[in-house]
Amino acid sequence: MAHSRQASTHHLRNRHGSESVPPPKPTWLNLPNKFQLAILALSRFVDFFQMAALQTYMVHQLKSFDPELPDQVIAHQSGVLQGAFTAAQIVTSILWGRAADQPQIGRKTVLNIGLVGTGIGCIGVGFSKTYGQAVFWRFVSGAINGTVGSARTMVAEITPKPWHARAFLLLPAAFNFANMLGPMLSGALVDPTVNLAHYFGPGGTFGGSTGVAWMEKNPYAAANLISTVLLFSEALLVTFFLEETLKGKEPFQWETLNPIRLAQSAYEHAIRARNRGYQLVHETQRQGLLNGQERSSVEMDRLASSGGKAGESRPVQRLPFRRIWTSNVLWTLLSIAIFDFHMGAFNNLWILFLATPREFIPGVSDAAAQSVPQPAAAPKDEQLAVRRDLEGLVTRGVFKFAQGLAFPPPTIGFAMAIIGFIGIALQFLLYPTANAKWGQMRCFRASLFLFPAAYYLAPFIALLPSATSPPEPASGFYVWAGIGFVVLLQVAARTFALPASIMLLNNSSPHPSVLGTIHGVGNACSATFRTLGPILAGYWFGLWTERGIVGMAWWIVASVAALGCVASYWVRNGTGHEIVLPGEEQEEKEAQTAGGSGNGR
Repeated sequence: MAHSRQASTHHLRNRHGSESVPPPKPTWLNLPNKFQLAILALSRFVDFFQMAALQTYMVHQLKSFDPELPDQVIAHQSGVLQGAFTAAQIVTSILWGRAADQPQIGRKTVLNIGLVGTGIGCIGVGFSKTYGQAVFWRFVSGAINGTVGSARTMVAEITPKPWHARAFLLLPAAFNFANMLGPMLSGALVDPTVNLAHYFGPGGTFGGSTGVAWMEKNPYAAANLISTVLLFSEALLVTFFLEETLKGKEPFQWETLNPIRLAQSAYEHAIRARNRGYQLVHETQRQGLLNGQERSSVEMDRLASSGGKAGESRPVQRLPFRRIWTSNVLWTLLSIAIFDFHMGAFNNLWILFLATPREFIPGVSDAAAQSVPQPAAAPKDEQLAVRRDLEGLVTRGVFKFAQGLAFPPPTIGFAMAIIGFIGIALQFLLYPTANAKWGQMRCFRASLFLFPAAYYLAPFIALLPSATSPPEPASGFYVWAGIGFVVLLQVAARTFALPASIMLLNNSSPHPSVLGTIHGVGNACSATFRTLGPILAGYWFGLWTERGIVGMAWWIVASVAALGCVASYWVRNGTGHEIVLPGEEQEEKEAQTAGGSGNGR
């Protein structure tokens, strides 16, 4: 907290003009409230972890519910399963955002409810026996999860503005670490009686003579339970070590529930009332006495509320909900909507593409494939459209092909972990330098152009030479080089776009009193389009794969991402306090004199 006090002291000195001290240059070393930020970053890590873990084995778990279902139905179900979590947040995110702004509830309570509720939902998914049960538990998890808005709001409130760029960078860093560790750990824990037979199988360390029975009956339970353990552990950290940041809300003290202390406070209050006569007591004063506050503290509250000078504190003014919809808020929400749509679509398409079988006609030689009858009237290039390469891979043309990479869960986990590895490297090696050199808005807009390129190229990985023949999983240098290149483009774009979108949403808030609400609305917007993205992408993937064009779903998503490039030019970096309420004019002038606000476009 020393750095926080230093930053606050500097701010007060500047505002009152008694000293002219140059502001300290923001660095990682002098970042205020490191421990509090670490807890908040961990809250985002465990939340992202459970999402990344589910994506690793989702397709295979859906197939285990009904092995007879065709791939196009599985593609649609995977989109719905991912979308169920975010669909519930469309409504509840705004409610959780409003709840986080209420002094009776606060940010910390909303964050804790989300962590515990999501952990319970992970247990439900792990032990689900049908597709409907899995969707239900994902929906419940999403409805109760208000962690995103609360965590972002608390990061903004405990960090002075000069350090915002670094503090908000911790949230996508948590995303990248989760994307690296989540798929690897969960992929290894899928069907542990088989994949970890030495420990959990028959004759294993913990398996006994027949293996661990509940793991054999529920092969995806262990992979979900690791998420539950992390979520519950983080909830304990939040409960005992995270400080509430909402103005007007005192941190909850467990000792206030002590019945002896409550009785003592009530007795002291009765004695004072008898000695001084009856007088009207404010509700806040009554609560203060019941909570064991000192009499002087309650008296200060009474004076402040009655207009006395003892507290010198003005009541906190709140901007009405109807006034939050400024043009910058709307353009920022549109940009976030497009961003989250194609991000959600990519997550689903990538998993489906990695798990989709490779096309194979067993026993057909090259000559036989070349001799497949072609329409007599077809042009010469179309007559050669059906051909077979040396591995037995069937392709129908440069754009018309319908195969994936046929990866099993452990390999999918490794392929997903690459996203985290690259993300961490770019975030700490490239992002700070580029952001300092070209600025946040320039980097944000430029990065958006990498998304369409990545999505357009992704399906062509299936056409790269493989060291194995179909229907075996694709492998070899060229396949993994292709995966690495596409992931590099997508992650490089996300490295700049994700932290920028968080900061732009935070700074678009027209008044500090609605910051939690703005993050709640932003999360609801994100949830809406992260719901639509996977569902529509899964539908497009199944539809066009059946028609023999696996890349069409990718190219539709690339077109949507291109629209985001255009929309970004109407987004500007706000101040976080565009609207000044009556009585705030003098305070706003002092803040402007002290310097430091948004940088516009």
